[in-house]
Amino acid sequence: MPALAYTNIYTADIDRLAEFYSTLFGFTEYMESRSPIFRGFAAGGTSLGFSGIGAYELLGMEPQTAPGDRVFQTFNVDSPEEVRALTEKAGSLGAATVKEPFATYYGWYQSVLRDPDGNAFRINFPGVPV
Repeated sequence: MPALAYTNIYTADIDRLAEFYSTLFGFTEYMESRSPIFRGFAAGGTSLGFSGIGAYELLGMEPQTAPGDRVFQTFNVDSPEEVRALTEKAGSLGAATVKEPFATYYGWYQSVLRDPDGNAFRINFPGVPV
């Protein structure tokens, strides 16, 4: 079965967005892959990258111009308390809370936020809180 190796977020300011996520979640940067248009981080069983605008040309792609969410990152944590603590920390780092921590109908406990670029993501505990 194929495995997701990397997920990348395009941004006009890779330093700012990479700093936001690495500070929030404590991700370790792959320094060997650092360049003027890329930052990459170990993120559990996959990797999270931040690509600058110059990466579009490198990859033979054109930037998307229509508005709207296209990617929704989910970051799993070990407890409902960690969901609450990281939601608060994200706000102090410049994120906007879309939905405060809540229990879902499918048994997860999560919050929904937007990073400093406006990208949606959630902090999630994949179990029913006690």
